[in-house]
Amino acid sequence: MTIILASNNGHKRSEMEGIFRDRGATVELVQPREIGLTFDVVEDGATFADNAFIKARALAMLLRGEVLPGVSHTPAPDEIARAIRDRFDDAVPPVLADDSGICVHALDNRPGVYSARYGNEPNGKTLDDEERNALLLRELGSLSDRTAHYVCNAVLYFCPDRYLQVQESWHGEINDKPVYGETGFGYDPVFLVPEYRRTVAQIPQKQKDRISHRAKAVGTILQAAGWADPGN
Repeated sequence: MTIILASNNGHKRSEMEGIFRDRGATVELVQPREIGLTFDVVEDGATFADNAFIKARALAMLLRGEVLPGVSHTPAPDEIARAIRDRFDDAVPPVLADDSGICVHALDNRPGVYSARYGNEPNGKTLDDEERNALLLRELGSLSDRTAHYVCNAVLYFCPDRYLQVQESWHGEINDKPVYGETGFGYDPVFLVPEYRRTVAQIPQKQKDRISHRAKAVGTILQAAGWADPGN
């Protein structure tokens, strides 16, 4: 089975592949760039579920040669459809998309769906991960409530009348400073998992692939699709 991931993010692909391995799923994950495709869509949903579905549906329809509103891409739709037919013998693979972010309770669950765009200025500077973490810590300041949770909504989209969608969370706290390790990205250096007394960035990747919000959401989808090893 082949799945197209609705992202060209290398970190996300690595995590997804780790989750697939942990669940014993023999699935090939392909990114759009591997079929010569650049793809972006306006994520204007009000919830994680909205945005995950927007991404999954937009890419799935683009692979069929149909461009939905808010989608930017290269090459032309007919060339994309031809490339899919040539590589996958006329069968359009299912698309896997997710939308995830961090919700900080003392900040009214911000940045939430805006986690990847947190602190960005309209038509101006785009913050990197380190700058977003610094902004989050400044906003939280010395507030005593440091509780927070990650959210991941994942969608496996086969066709307009068939898709699986799951939302999961992972609860923890915001550390008083970033603590880096050998894994993780995004807000992982400031997200502390109380039972381990470590930030997510310090947790071994294999362990994260089993317990994270993304692992739980994608793992449930793999089970529902019948692709996970029942023993895992």
